[in-house]
Amino acid sequence: MGIAGIILAAGDSTRMGRDKALLPWPPNAASNPARPASTLLSSAIQSLAEHCELVIVVAGKNEANLQPVAWAQGAFLISNPSPERGQFSSLQTGLREALNRGRDNAMITLVDRPPAQQATLVELIERFIQRAHETWAVVPEFGGKHGHPILAGRDMIEKFLRAPTASSARDVEHAHREHILYVPVNDPLVIRNIDTPEDYASIKSEN
Repeated sequence: MGIAGIILAAGDSTRMGRDKALLPWPPNAASNPARPASTLLSSAIQSLAEHCELVIVVAGKNEANLQPVAWAQGAFLISNPSPERGQFSSLQTGLREALNRGRDNAMITLVDRPPAQQATLVELIERFIQRAHETWAVVPEFGGKHGHPILAGRDMIEKFLRAPTASSARDVEHAHREHILYVPVNDPLVIRNIDTPEDYASIKSEN
C-alpha cells in the first residue's frame, strides 16, 4: 500500500527536562543489563517498521542527538527547519517527505507515545485496507479517547498539508470527522502520553 511511518520527535521536551526520544524503553530496560539498550525512539521505529515500507523521523534542534538512533534502526532522519512553529509544522514536514518518497499513505505517531501493541497495529492496518472510499483516515480509540498512531490516506494527507501551519492535527481531524474511522482497541498504550518525569515514573511503576 505504500505506507510510510512518520515519528514526530522535534520537541524540546522542556517539561521532561531531557529528550523524551532518548528515554529508555521499556522503562525498566535501563536497570536490566541483560537487555540491549532501547529508547522510546528506537522502539517506535522498530514498531512501525514491522508494517511500513520506510520510517521517517522528524527532528528539530535535537537532530544530532537522534541521528545515531535513527540510522542504527534504518530510519530516515529529516529536520524541521523551524521547529519553533510547533508540532503541526513537523507533521507537514514529515508528510511532504513521505510524498516525495512516493508513499501516499502514512502511519503517524509522536515519539512521546509508547509504541502500541503489534496486534493493535495489525487491526488498524486491516481496517485501513478495508475502509470505504469516503474514509480518509483510521484512528484508534480506547476508553472513549482518540489516540495514536493515526493511519492517513492521500486525501487526509492533503488536508493536513493545506492547513495553516498554526493549525493542529486534532483541529484538522475534527473538521473532517465524517471521513475518519475511529476503531475501538483493547490497548491503553494508544492514549498514553509521556510529558513529564511523573508520567514516565507512573508507567515505570506499572512494569
